[in-house]
Amino acid sequence: MRIAMLQLLVEYSRPGSNFKRAEQMLRQAKAQGAELAVLPECFDLGWANPEAGKLAQPIPGTFSGMLCALAGEIGIAVCAGLTEKEENRIYNAAVLADSSGRIIGRHRKINTLTEVEPMYDVGTSLQVFETTLGRIGIAICADNAPDSTVLGEALCRMGAEIILSPCSWAVEPDCRAAYYGRNWYDAYGRIAGLYGVPVIGVSNVGPVTAGVWKGWSCIGNSIAIFSDGVSGVTLPYGEQAETLRVIDVEPGCGKLRGTALAAEIARKKAE
Repeated sequence: MRIAMLQLLVEYSRPGSNFKRAEQMLRQAKAQGAELAVLPECFDLGWANPEAGKLAQPIPGTFSGMLCALAGEIGIAVCAGLTEKEENRIYNAAVLADSSGRIIGRHRKINTLTEVEPMYDVGTSLQVFETTLGRIGIAICADNAPDSTVLGEALCRMGAEIILSPCSWAVEPDCRAAYYGRNWYDAYGRIAGLYGVPVIGVSNVGPVTAGVWKGWSCIGNSIAIFSDGVSGVTLPYGEQAETLRVIDVEPGCGKLRGTALAAEIARKKAE
């Protein structure tokens, strides 16, 4: 499977600009042979945006409709983070659209950062989506955090052959690290290595201009860990490191189920 990682500049409360950049990258990805593209978390409005209650749209709705129109016109499947409004609730959501522009999946973030994301309600379900590219599980950013790998593992137990994760990774203003994400390498590696299921996390770049972490920087450093739990791809680090990378990913085979899978996991843990 050829997957495009769209490490996109996301501007807070400027969905028009964000969609315009996404369209440009999606067209480039398709030209490079990508079958599926992964975009960052809440790429429409910006992650943990305090204006979410005012600007968020339903799914299906305006922003998901724009995304589906791009997927159908360009002919590429897309997994992207969107801010969802349902009646008086706001969710940090992600949608999966196929290359015809049809929504085939939606996930609402479960492991929200309580001190940063008070605007979002907590998602209440996990699902694996059957697609022409294979069985796809979706987890959003901290859903795959080291203290929350149970969610990714559940997707693997449900038959996911690949896990896609829209993210928004931010660092403090005085951070001078040339890399980011040891916690993510460890968590992704644990899931991928135990279950043989690749994990693809794609973050945005750009300044955090609103919310509790205003003044921080989103720095990309998007990470793909392949099914061996060790090898993979890491994209550039930095507030201005907007990057498109198309990678070849072998989905997990997903042959084992139930107690047979549990026995294999126990064997790997004992090694």
